[in-house]
Amino acid sequence: MNHVIDVQGLTKDYGQGRGIFDLTFQVERGEVFGFLGPNGAGKTTTIRHLMGFIRPTAGQAAILGMDCFAQAATIQAHVGYLPGELSLMDDLTGDGFLRFMAQMRGMTDLSAVGELKELFRLDGRQSLRKMSKGTRQKVGLVCAFMARPDLLLLDEPTSGLDPLMQNRFVELLLREKARGATILLSSHMFEELERTCDRVAILRAGRLAAVERTEDLRRARTKRYVFSFPAPEAAAAFSAAWPGASRNDSSVTVALTGREDLSKLLRLAADQQVTDMTVDGGSLEEAFLGYYGEED
Repeated sequence: MNHVIDVQGLTKDYGQGRGIFDLTFQVERGEVFGFLGPNGAGKTTTIRHLMGFIRPTAGQAAILGMDCFAQAATIQAHVGYLPGELSLMDDLTGDGFLRFMAQMRGMTDLSAVGELKELFRLDGRQSLRKMSKGTRQKVGLVCAFMARPDLLLLDEPTSGLDPLMQNRFVELLLREKARGATILLSSHMFEELERTCDRVAILRAGRLAAVERTEDLRRARTKRYVFSFPAPEAAAAFSAAWPGASRNDSSVTVALTGREDLSKLLRLAADQQVTDMTVDGGSLEEAFLGYYGEED
């Protein structure tokens, strides 16, 4: 069995419909597994169960065959964890905190700390109390990754980071994946999940709405190809040649699912006076909204 994380019927009922209910999923070795859902959907509660911070009402969560609650201390010693709400020792500097956490882990080689600080442009000389939210998040990221753990549990890892640092986080995650690390992360960032995850679990009101392979979502999604023409007459001719196309003055929109008929569409476009083409990717965000619906 290659399951690193095995969750079976996991339930934590806080009453009034709050909590998580009958979650069952597995995460394989070397996989990046994403949790997607709005605030209150149950992402953080699930991760806190995996860290052994919460006793479930029913069901079980296991990591490497060990019960996450009963054997929490053993599991935590081998996991890189980033909580959604960071609680740091504000009297320490960033560097002091990282040295303290390295000592707690029994680390003697701190070269990875320096590399991660450089990656995230982290100046650790400042007091944690005086750091911005984004800088504190960088400290948390360095702390989670510095021991190069084989399992990472990351709750909203790019919260507070600017777009440049978000990209650097994605690069780091892909490197860790290539190294063979198993990673579970929750995020609101659709692009972040789409770029890194092998599978995505969509949570709705504490329940699993779906667990899908990211590649399957890519293949199944609808893409809209918008072609621009120099005149409405040329657009009308193109639209008439493709059943189901919709025209708006000098532009034509064609919707395709997966790669069906794409070669045929591009050949037709090559024979016409197309001046521009754009593609609306039908992203993971659309899949998410499809499970939630407009009301939610």
